[in-house]
Amino acid sequence: MEVDPSPSPSPPPPPMSTPGYFDPESSRLREEYRRYRKRLSSSNDSPMLGTSFSRFSEARALHDGSSIPRRPNAGLLLEEVKQEAADYSDIDGLNGPKLLDGGSGRKAARSTLNLVKLEDDMPREGETTFTAFASLLDSAIQGLMPFPDVILQFERTCRNASESLRYAAIGKVRMVEDKLMQQKAQLLLDEAASWSLLWYLYGKANEELPEGLFMSPTTSHQEACRYVATDLTAQLCLRIVLWLEGLASESLDLEKKVRGSHVGSYLPSSGVWHRTQRYLKRKNNDSNIVKHVDFDAPTREVAQLLPDDKKQDELLLEDIWTLLRAGRLEEACELCRSAGQSWRAATLCPFGGIDLFPSLEAMLKNGNSRTLQAIELESGIGRQWRLWKWASYCASEKIAEHDGGQYEMAVYALQCSNLKRTLPICTDWESACWAMAKSWLDVKVDIELSQYQTSRPEEKEFDDDMNGTQLGPENWPYHVLDQQPRDIAALLQKLHSSDLVHETVSRACREQHRQIEMNLMSGNLAHLLDLLWSWLSSIEEGQNVLRSRDDSDMIRFGAHIVLVLRYLLSNEMEDEFEEKLVTVGDLIINMYVRYLFSEGQEELVGVYASQLERDVCIDLFVDMMELRLNSSLHTMYKLFLSAVEYLPFSSGDVSKACFEEIIERVLSRSREIKPHQYNEDFSDVAEQHHLQALQKAMIIQWLCFTPPSSIPDFEMITGKLLIRALIHSNTLFREFSLISMRRVPELPVGPHKLLAILAEPLKQKENLFSLEDQEVSDNLEEFEDWHEYYSLDATYRGWLRCEMENSSVPPEMLSAEEKDQAVAAATQTLELAFLLLEREERPWLNAVETSPFESSELVFLELHATAILCLPSGECMTPDATSCTALTSALYSTISEEDVLHRQLKVEVKVSSKDPCCIEVALRCLATEGDGFGLHEANDGGLLAAIMAAGFKGELNRFQPGVSMEISRLDAWYSDCHGSVESTAAYIIRGLCRRCCLPETILRSMQASISLSEAGDSLDRCDKLIELVASSDSGMMHLFSQQQLQEFLIFERECFICKMELEEEQRPADG
Repeated sequence: MEVDPSPSPSPPPPPMSTPGYFDPESSRLREEYRRYRKRLSSSNDSPMLGTSFSRFSEARALHDGSSIPRRPNAGLLLEEVKQEAADYSDIDGLNGPKLLDGGSGRKAARSTLNLVKLEDDMPREGETTFTAFASLLDSAIQGLMPFPDVILQFERTCRNASESLRYAAIGKVRMVEDKLMQQKAQLLLDEAASWSLLWYLYGKANEELPEGLFMSPTTSHQEACRYVATDLTAQLCLRIVLWLEGLASESLDLEKKVRGSHVGSYLPSSGVWHRTQRYLKRKNNDSNIVKHVDFDAPTREVAQLLPDDKKQDELLLEDIWTLLRAGRLEEACELCRSAGQSWRAATLCPFGGIDLFPSLEAMLKNGNSRTLQAIELESGIGRQWRLWKWASYCASEKIAEHDGGQYEMAVYALQCSNLKRTLPICTDWESACWAMAKSWLDVKVDIELSQYQTSRPEEKEFDDDMNGTQLGPENWPYHVLDQQPRDIAALLQKLHSSDLVHETVSRACREQHRQIEMNLMSGNLAHLLDLLWSWLSSIEEGQNVLRSRDDSDMIRFGAHIVLVLRYLLSNEMEDEFEEKLVTVGDLIINMYVRYLFSEGQEELVGVYASQLERDVCIDLFVDMMELRLNSSLHTMYKLFLSAVEYLPFSSGDVSKACFEEIIERVLSRSREIKPHQYNEDFSDVAEQHHLQALQKAMIIQWLCFTPPSSIPDFEMITGKLLIRALIHSNTLFREFSLISMRRVPELPVGPHKLLAILAEPLKQKENLFSLEDQEVSDNLEEFEDWHEYYSLDATYRGWLRCEMENSSVPPEMLSAEEKDQAVAAATQTLELAFLLLEREERPWLNAVETSPFESSELVFLELHATAILCLPSGECMTPDATSCTALTSALYSTISEEDVLHRQLKVEVKVSSKDPCCIEVALRCLATEGDGFGLHEANDGGLLAAIMAAGFKGELNRFQPGVSMEISRLDAWYSDCHGSVESTAAYIIRGLCRRCCLPETILRSMQASISLSEAGDSLDRCDKLIELVASSDSGMMHLFSQQQLQEFLIFERECFICKMELEEEQRPADG
């Protein structure tokens, strides 16, 4: 349980072991939460710097986005090519031809890139530290590394980052930057110290003392070790002492590494007082100078050494103090011997040089040495130890009385727990805390050993004479006992406000990591969580806190300490603390995830987000996916990997988040109406809603990424994602079709973006899912229908663009190529239209569906739509209560009053609460045979589709003429009498799309056919369209509204006129 005091240049890490549990009765009296871990093996070593294995090291690179392993994805590959091309284009622009002089273009470009990025060669502590922490935590969560070892790795990571910052940039940055980097480096060392304390208190195992080391009779040192191993307060003191000595030892090693030497680098015999010897040989007579040069002369003669020797002595003692402070007793003794003061080494390490520190390591080092046993067999257990402490006490007081060296005074005061003489030279928080903890530990051991001393009555008389009083042994030495804290809270209070401590120590108590460490020492973890959150919430609110520029490090520390405590104390927490660790801990982890996300570290967020409560995790990933929707595919893919790798795809545990739920929430929210910032005159409403359609389409990209093959069942997951993409894309295609009715050359961005995203993944559909599944087959058929429809739509708009461009030029100036291009586009439009309209096996967008309900049940049909009202000019009409009332009345009037009563129709229209330019329309009616019950043979969506179609076509009788509804969201479902959703009613929306899309397709085809006839083509296609509409078998006629029929008749009339003109032109030629 003790750090290695050897002077090795690279001391081993603090030993790692696991605990045998303490006596439950003692534990109940001491701590709320057990700190010392259960022993898992006999080994006491910890793989401090062992390689960690995690998803980060095994599955993917953390920094280089281009090295993310993945299955082929055309979008990602294309983006890589574009990026590389852009990089080389930029390089060429720097100094074009000169780049090629020294060799190949690629080699020269790479060389120039290296020159340009010289400033990036500086250590980027933030990214590497965040990555290292995430990798280590991931390894621990997977069970590849024990959490106590992870704590040590966290400490080592902070130290390495601090060292990198402190020394790697020397001479490379400006003075101000260097100062900031040095401050940053110190803060990382403070964090490393906190991690080290956490390991000593909560990660380090309780060490079991081997019975074979105990001699018979036992020595005072062995009894002291036994006591410290079983007493929780003594064990706490021991671990605090070891922690602080370990920090000091690390500091010495770092100093030696940087400067090439550390304390104690003296010439041999530098402490022999050569100058005083030469002075005395000259027979000078000065009453203030000693007459002899033995080690006791200054005290005995009440005289001084010569100033040079005194100064040399003080420097030697300062180094001895530094080594003792670092727990390097042997090295301090060796320094004394090399300086010619072997007597001083004997005063530091009595009884033949055995180590008296009450730890297992000291017992192992002492072995079965009989020296102390022989001494105590003669004088009694602990008696000589007590005499040595008494002598040290007298020496420290005597040195103080004669204004001796402060380090010499402190060295001897330390041996006897004389805090009054030790604390004056402890000018930093760590030294003061170490001195108090070590003194308190020694006093507790002395009190414990006093019971063995009183067991020998023949020695009691001498003890009383030495004390000068009849006080009991537990009060010896009473001067020292009064200086000691009574508990850990008193010790921390002394650090805050004791008259003995230096003002810098009290000031340091207000530093963040000092407060963290004091809470850890007191075991008040609940207050620690509150303290962390109070700092971090102030950061989030933008308040001025102590370390505002280092907020990211504190957020990182807070998140990791929460997770480490959750795993370390998983079976040992009381309910109240467990609840706080979940609630407050989730707030801190959530903040850290959002910070990583804001810094572009998407690949790291999954490690932490997966540890959050279900709802918090889902909401967090949904927010991040929405925010990254317009980012590059590589950025989106990193976030996708973070979610799919660290969360189960689906989960039967309702308390755990899963990827499937996240995707469902993302898809659902993508269709919700979001508040917009419009111009004052609302002139950009339509444009904003078209852009929202693009965003709705882009959300499908999350379903089209290929999961890594390293996750379980990745092929099944890929297939499920693609099926879900098909289902959702069909939902979007239905909505998009109802907002792309205007005959303008501009392509609707939503549907064509959707088709572009799905093009590549659907090439692998045969390998990913079974086409025998009815749901899959139906959705794939509908997707193919929409693909055909939007191909026709794009061709028509291309022809319309040609026509508009040609119409702006006088006919005599048109080239033959331009005319042929328009004819070819019209011909292709008609060919695609007839392929869609003249299907024999299955009609386009088949809405024939069998209801899942029986006619005996009371079932209602509901159709809910969110839309904007558009004037014939395309501008948006801002709705209000009056227009909503008028629209409600107009929708009722689209069907007969008898149908309204028979079907119990209810219509509700109101202004959307989320967007003042939108209306929300809700239709509800009773299901009937053929429309809600049985087989829906009409293939037109039924009553609700008929009502809504009138609104989309702008043909509402009792409403403003020409005003139509442009859809933003459309849903239909079956419901019960209470309005609860039973299942979706997709046939209503498909039928609505047939009512709107098929008549419009025929009208567009008539328009293209007439254009061809004007160019000299025959009118056979026009005749076929007229026959198709007139045929009762096709069922097209009843899909047309009154105005659409009127427009169709106008086209028919134009067609007839064109025929007559052609016949007249042919008669003279025939004649």
